[in-house]
Amino acid sequence: MQAQVKVWGNSQGIRIPKEILQDAGIVLNEFLNITASDGVIKLEKVFQHKTLEERAAEFGGELGLDGEYNWGEPIGREVW
Repeated sequence: MQAQVKVWGNSQGIRIPKEILQDAGIVLNEFLNITASDGVIKLEKVFQHKTLEERAAEFGGELGLDGEYNWGEPIGREVW
C-alpha cells in the first residue's frame, strides 16, 4: 500500500488507512512515538500503564483484594 505526503496546515501529513491502524492495534487519539533513520519512519505505540479500573475490568470487575486466594488442593506436603 502506498500513501502520499500532503500539506496539512503548516505541516505535512500522511493519511493511514483504517485497516492498517486496526492491524497494528492503534486506536483513534492514541499517542505514538515517531523515529526516523536512513529514509525509514517508524511509528510505535507508547507504553502506558493501565489504570486500576482497566485492570479490574480484565478480571470481570473483581480484584479479590480481601487477602484470600484459592490455590487449589494441596499437592505436596503443604499444611492447611
